[in-house]
Parts: sequence; structure tokens; C-alpha cells
Amino acid sequence: MQDWLVNYGLYSLFILSFLASTLLPLGSEWMVVTMLLAGEKAWAVVAVATAGNYLGALSTYWIGLYGGDFLKRRVLRMDDASTQKAERFYHRFGSISLLFSFLPVIGDPLCLVGGVLKISFVRFTLLVASGKLARYAAVAWLTLKGAAL
Repeated sequence: MQDWLVNYGLYSLFILSFLASTLLPLGSEWMVVTMLLAGEKAWAVVAVATAGNYLGALSTYWIGLYGGDFLKRRVLRMDDASTQKAERFYHRFGSISLLFSFLPVIGDPLCLVGGVLKISFVRFTLLVASGKLARYAAVAWLTLKGAAL
């Protein structure tokens, strides 16, 4: 598998970043660091990782958006009153939490909840893509700074 990841470079990074942003327990930062240390262009690595990770989050958002009624009623066991309360709270305060969708453990569920509560696509895109770009840019910057020491 390591040979496959190395030989296909940016394609591998895209796939791993996509999968890492679904509900699968994976991480893609190690590959970003590996590629940067191998001399890959930082802007390309950050752009590909961000795109893959955003599209993975978008797939989780769509699961929430189109499977939301099933998830709310059957899995979360929410009635109409608790759904409305959650929606009001999330629309007022919670959607900004999508900026933190890059965090381990809580990031993927945040995207799912964004879909379940029908956060607008534009708002979702701006918040999630910004958070993921900031994370990968920070990883790249720290990697390159550390490598220069």
C-alpha cells in the first residue's frame, strides 16, 4: 500500500483526504507531511488535500441532508419539538462550528448535523472549506518551518 501511495502522489492524497473526511477513522496529515518532505510543491499539496477533504465532508453533509428524517426520528429519536429547538440553536449559534469540521472525532459529526439541520450549501461550503484550508495550510507551514531548522 505504501508503494501505491508514493507512486500516485497527489491522487493518493486526494483519495486519502476524501476518505479521512467521511465517517471513516482515517487521517491525511501524515501524507501531507510526507509529500512536503519529499519535495512536492506546498501549494499543490494543500490544494489537493483541501479539495479532497472538503468533498468528503460534503458527502457526509449530503447523507445528513437526504437521510436527515430517518436519522432524526429513528437513530436520534428526536420529536418535532426537540428538532425545532435544535434547529433554532444551530442556526443561531451552531453553524459557525462548521469551521471546526477539521477536528478529529467531532468534525465529521458536525458536517452530518449540518446536513440534518439543512444548513445552506453556500454557508456550509464557506465554513467547512475555510476550516480545512486553514488546517492544511498550518500543517504545511509547520512542516516546512520544521524542515528548515
